[in-house]
Amino acid sequence: MKIAKVGSIIEFRDGLSGVVEKVNENSVIVDLTYMENFRDLDLDRRTVVNHKNYKIVKDSFS
Repeated sequence: MKIAKVGSIIEFRDGLSGVVEKVNENSVIVDLTYMENFRDLDLDRRTVVNHKNYKIVKDSFS
């Protein structure tokens, strides 16, 4: 399993996506405002996603 890095774009749970802000031992903190329809979905600005539950869409270059 490949672990995302800060700045990576990930996809998880039914098509939600976001930018990784912090990488923890078992999870990442994701900024959901990356999505164009963020305001329409009425979600919190950030969420925590376990490493097992996401797919990396675009790797960070940092």
